[in-house]
Amino acid sequence: MPEAPLPLAKSVAHAGSGWARRWPAPCVVCHGWCTGGLCSACVARFAAQQPRCARCGLRLAEAGSPCGACSLHSPPMVRTVVALDYAFPWDRLIARFKFAQAPELARVLVQPLIDHLGPQLAAADELRPDLVLPVPLSPRRLRERGYNQAWELARRLARELDLPAQADGLQRWRETPAQTTLDAAARRANLRDAFMVNPQLAGRLAGRHIALVDDVMTTGATLAAAADLLLRNGARKVSAWALARTPTPSTGNRPSP
Repeated sequence: MPEAPLPLAKSVAHAGSGWARRWPAPCVVCHGWCTGGLCSACVARFAAQQPRCARCGLRLAEAGSPCGACSLHSPPMVRTVVALDYAFPWDRLIARFKFAQAPELARVLVQPLIDHLGPQLAAADELRPDLVLPVPLSPRRLRERGYNQAWELARRLARELDLPAQADGLQRWRETPAQTTLDAAARRANLRDAFMVNPQLAGRLAGRHIALVDDVMTTGATLAAAADLLLRNGARKVSAWALARTPTPSTGNRPSP
């Protein structure tokens, strides 16, 4: 499978259309014909399930224990599910999804996360959340982009997994600088008091299990800040579901193009 510049316009359009669910369409990675927008060969090569820390989603050498950092200081999320490493080809596809006016690509990108979560939720009812919420964008970024990529994923997850979801349960009331150039400590400081709970939801959080959805988890600061807020407002526990996680240098063996 040679590396390609991923000319996704036609693939994305086909993958997002209703007939693509029933008829062959180009795979968004290799452009070979398949049903569903993502072929089985690319899933096997680039989306194979890996052992990960159950608390933060970082890849581990073997399953069965939290990573060293979570053993010393657990994040507020009781459980984190990550489908992919933020590496080729997903980094390019997610960038298209977020920044190239391609919200319909969510239908294809969400599938690896559904494949992870579906069997787990079916096997253990206590893992099923009471409500699915997306990590919010600020009003300015939402206006500029036209959609919240986390909600595009969350609403499809909720529909496929038969869970309730709310687009605006969390709100980002304070504009924050972009996180991409900040280290972990700066990210935490940047997000302090950035979120608020929608007043319509605040009185209904008590005792509930909330699942937070985001597209990319880098240090975990964004999800941790949102989870902290939900717990302070009465949520019983918070899980995090992220499409992709940025690998650490020690675990970041990227799939070859």
